[in-house]
Amino acid sequence: MRDTNQASRRGILRAGLTVLAGGIIATAAHAQDDSKVEQSVVQYQTKPNNGQQCSTCVNFVAPNACKVVLGTIVPTGWCVAYAPKSS
Repeated sequence: MRDTNQASRRGILRAGLTVLAGGIIATAAHAQDDSKVEQSVVQYQTKPNNGQQCSTCVNFVAPNACKVVLGTIVPTGWCVAYAPKSS
């Protein structure tokens, strides 16, 4: 009967560690989103501005995201956080 109890304890510990690891991963993913700003804050628009566009910005993450701005980003869009990629 002792072997059964040990197996049950191990199962419970494994399950607990799995839940804990999942919570840590979810928290880290949420923290990354918290560092981004709303599109309106950076005056995001879906068209380029004087030849500047998201696809040529260091913050652009293909195919349609940004390191700085929340939400879906159009490659031909623009915002005040624009920073050109170095040549």
